[in-house]
Amino acid sequence: MVDLNKYPRQDGIVDHQIYGDEFFSTEAPSIIFEKKPVVDGSGNAVEGLYSAWITLNNPRQYNSYTTQMVKGVIAGMHKASMDRSVVAIVFTAAGDTAFCTGGNTVEYAEYYSGRTTEYGSYIDLFNGMVDSILLAKKPVICRVNGMRVAGGQEIGMACDLAIASDMAIFGQAGPRHGSAPVGGSTDFLPEFLTAEQAMWSCISCEMWSAYKMERVGLISKAVPVLKVNGKFVRNPQVVTDKYVEDGQIVYGEFASGDAAAAAKKIIKEGELDLSPLDKEVNKVIYTLTNLFPNCLMVSVDGIRQKKKFFWDTNKNMNRHWLASNMQNEAYLGFNAFNSKKERGTSTIDFIKYRQLQVEAKPFDQEFVDAVMEPPKK
Repeated sequence: MVDLNKYPRQDGIVDHQIYGDEFFSTEAPSIIFEKKPVVDGSGNAVEGLYSAWITLNNPRQYNSYTTQMVKGVIAGMHKASMDRSVVAIVFTAAGDTAFCTGGNTVEYAEYYSGRTTEYGSYIDLFNGMVDSILLAKKPVICRVNGMRVAGGQEIGMACDLAIASDMAIFGQAGPRHGSAPVGGSTDFLPEFLTAEQAMWSCISCEMWSAYKMERVGLISKAVPVLKVNGKFVRNPQVVTDKYVEDGQIVYGEFASGDAAAAAKKIIKEGELDLSPLDKEVNKVIYTLTNLFPNCLMVSVDGIRQKKKFFWDTNKNMNRHWLASNMQNEAYLGFNAFNSKKERGTSTIDFIKYRQLQVEAKPFDQEFVDAVMEPPKK
């Protein structure tokens, strides 16, 4: 007979945790890990059952993740996975402005740029973060409280479901700032969209509204969170009437001209209240609670496997490219973004860059100085 006393246990149950609480903090930048009771349709707490909330806590920098925060996400996903009382994981962020805008560009520019080996090690951690979402033993819900851009879009798409504030925007930024969306978008988007929609989203750096994301099937639901005169209204910056104009679908596109100006005025007069978003997330969690847990996870993993196939195929190759790219285009892109206040722009001079390439100029300090626009006077 096996002597269970030989194995580390807590309250008579074997402990499968690897990580402690040293990866979590409420002091930004950090990851906050907390458990919240599952609530039923009447708002009553269900005894002994919880959702685990993993919160990106760096609101001053649009919840961009630092190296330590990446470690915290990995630890949080494992901690929630091994907790028997957790029904589902909610992956979200602090505040009402941003879910995540990707990696921390200050850290990228001031430490990783030019250090290929160091950045390669960082990408190993990033890949581990995406893996931790795709391998979580509980369904992962992305609670999109604001903009989900660049790496934020990628880790968001690794999640199983997404419920978004209708004020959120979505998209990529890599080709504009010295990188490429190979942290998941080039793998995941073709699974969700047509080939050309996926291509345009990856290369254009165009921002899409939450309603457009809902229309094309990239999120489950967009929830109104703007309260004006005590009532919730849909995001006035986005056309939410379902019709076609001049052969083009208008629903979910951003308003322009006078309509856009009027929308900004409405937003200024209103206030953001994310309680409807939380209510919708809680509805999803309660639905998941009323399912056989093992049957649920087999179903979840079966869907995830399609995303994992392409992610696993490309992640190691992309890791090496991302590392080497820190010596040239990423070096330029992240340093340009990090010095935007002094220079008056967040990008390099792309025309000059291409002109120098035509002349086969070497990538040296003279090249760098030429494509960086002069400081703002």
